[in-house]
This record gives sequence, structure tokens and C-alpha cells, in this order.
Amino acid sequence: MKTITLCSSAAFYEHVNSIATELTANGFKTVVPKTARSMQTTGNYDVTAVKTWYKNSADFNKKAELMRGHFEEVAKGDAVLVVNDEKHGIKGYIGSNVLMEMGLAFYLHKPIYVLNNVDREMPVYEEVLGMNSIILDGTISKIIKKSNA
Repeated sequence: MKTITLCSSAAFYEHVNSIATELTANGFKTVVPKTARSMQTTGNYDVTAVKTWYKNSADFNKKAELMRGHFEEVAKGDAVLVVNDEKHGIKGYIGSNVLMEMGLAFYLHKPIYVLNNVDREMPVYEEVLGMNSIILDGTISKIIKKSNA
């Protein structure tokens, strides 16, 4: 069974959990960020409640712990799926943390799937395409079809 590690901005975690459920129903093992799991459990997807380091800089160690933990999941998985919805008016948003996760996957020679197109004007455009990312055009069916082939 192929393990797909999902990566995204915390703003998209509800969508991440939904995609993970769909992939699981299609025979994949999925790993979502720790915060996405806890948000699903509580039903509270308010990102400001989680990012306490903005109000208390002593909490940046929590951010570091979350980053390191998800890096480990990227390393263990077979592939990465980046959920890059619209954020701050930017379609296909990929932030710096997700770009780091993608870079790790690229370094480890893991396939990188990107859910939505990345606009040429985005600062990360060149890096995303340079990592040989597989753009899914908004649907995970390409992953499902590839695994059933």
C-alpha cells in the first residue's frame, strides 16, 4: 500500500482531511500534518488558535517541533501531495513551509503531486516546476488512476 504524505498551509487543513479520506477509500495510506488531525478531531479549523507563536514568541519551539515531525513523515512516505488552494487572493498558494517539505521530498527522490496549478507570477513557480512536480489540475484522480495502472 502506497503512503501519501499530504502537505499544505494550515488554512487548507479541512480540505486536506477530506482528500485524505478520499485517498484512503481508494486504497492509499495517508498521513496528514499533526495539526490537521487534531483540528479534525475537535472540528475546529481556526488557524489562529493553533499558531500561538504569533502572540508568544516562546512558542516558536512548537512550530519547530511540528515542522520536524512532518519532515519525518515526508521522509517515511512514498509520495507527497501538496494541497494548494487559494489563500490571500493567490490561486495555487504554496507557502515557504510547504516549499521546504517539497524540497525534502525532491531531495529524497519522492514523487511530488501538486493539486492545483501554480501561477507563473508566484515566487515559487520555478522551484515547484523544477522539482518535476506532477500538477493534478485540481483533481486527485490522476493519483488514483496511476496506482490502479
